[in-house]
Order: sequence, then structure tokens, then C-alpha cells
Amino acid sequence: MNTLALGPSWLDPDYLIQTFGLIGVLVIVFAESGLLIGFFLPGDSLLFTTGLLVTTGKLDTPLWLVCTLVVLAAVVGDQVGYLFGRKVGPSLFKRPDSKLFKQENVEKAHAFFEKHGPKSLILARFVPIVRTFTPIIAGVSRMNYRSFITFNIIGGVLWGAGVTLLGASLGKVEFVHRHIEMILVGIVLISVIPVVIELLRARSQSKKAQDAHDHDAPGTPNPGSPRGGRHAKR
Repeated sequence: MNTLALGPSWLDPDYLIQTFGLIGVLVIVFAESGLLIGFFLPGDSLLFTTGLLVTTGKLDTPLWLVCTLVVLAAVVGDQVGYLFGRKVGPSLFKRPDSKLFKQENVEKAHAFFEKHGPKSLILARFVPIVRTFTPIIAGVSRMNYRSFITFNIIGGVLWGAGVTLLGASLGKVEFVHRHIEMILVGIVLISVIPVVIELLRARSQSKKAQDAHDHDAPGTPNPGSPRGGRHAKR
């Protein structure tokens, strides 16, 4: 099965699976679930392709075992992210930007966590970049550990097993075989939509806040005031 490389060849799901096998899939799922360096990895399309290769016999591992191992990797990855967040604490928000770390990603995940609360651990699983930083933010916020474990497992099952089973189910459809490149691109685009929406919303709110600040800044003439109006005293 030839798939369209989404970016560099080492980020193409088919290339990764054919080269590193199931172990590579598990390492990537683990890294993307809670390590700062894993935010750029292709989790959604990778799991979908994994399920598809299992159902077509090109990945010689039982589907139930693949799903179980993927869920474990996702849950353990979030666990590591949570513990890392508890250790570094608020200092994470002061960490300087680098090639693999952007402060805006932390702030985006923090806003997502504040907005959705504990259930963000489930929702974030389906949002690239955010899913990597959310468990870390949960640790920074010192979220109740029992609640974290509960939502972590639920999210890991729904995302890890769910996307893999989706790929396995659709892998039996002839249309998917003929248009696998289009399917994978569609998955990536759909998964990126929430990020784009959040970016546009954040940019809009930032612009409104800046306009309000400029309007209320000291020394700015107010057309309605005597000093700035047409009938000001001389």
C-alpha cells in the first residue's frame, strides 16, 4: 500500500510502520501523549493506518493486542506528562522558546484545560499539539490524581482504540483502499480544524483586547470629552 507522505518521509504513517513496526507505533503514541518533544508526531493518521494494515494482513499482530498496547502507551504517556508537570510546576510557563518548544503551545493547552476542566484530558486526545501538553498542564495545576487517572484512561481508550478500530473497519471498504491518500489527508485536516479555530479565536480576542487598551490608554483623546471635542474651551 502506497500512501501520500504528509510532510517529511519520516512523518509518513506508512513509512513509519513499515520501518519500525508496532514498536515504533507504540513509541510515537507514548511520546505524543506526554513528552514535550512529541507534539509534532502524526498520532491520528498513524493509528488509522495501523488499524488498516492490521485488517489487510500487512501488520501481523492481532487487532485486540494492537489496541491494548496502543491504549497502554497512550495512558502511560499521559502519566509521564502529568508527573513531569507536577515536577516543573509554574516554571514551565517561564521556559524560553526553542526549536522544539514554543511557549504558545503551553498557553494554548492551559487555556484548553481551564475551559474544559478534567474532561479536557479526553477532548484533547483528538486535538494535535494540545493532546501533548494537556496532561503536563494537569500536573502543573496539581489536578486531583484519582480524577486524572480516570479521565486519562477513558481518553486513552477512546482515542487509542477508537481511531485504530476505525482504521481497521474502514480498511475493509474498497473505496478506502483506492483513496487511502485522500483519507489520510482528510484525517489530518479534520484533526487540525480545532487548532485553527482556537488560533483564530485567540487572535480575535487579542486584537479586541489591544484595541480596548489603545482606546483607554492615557493621553488618548476622547472625542466625547471637553478636551478632545470640537467645543473645547480655549
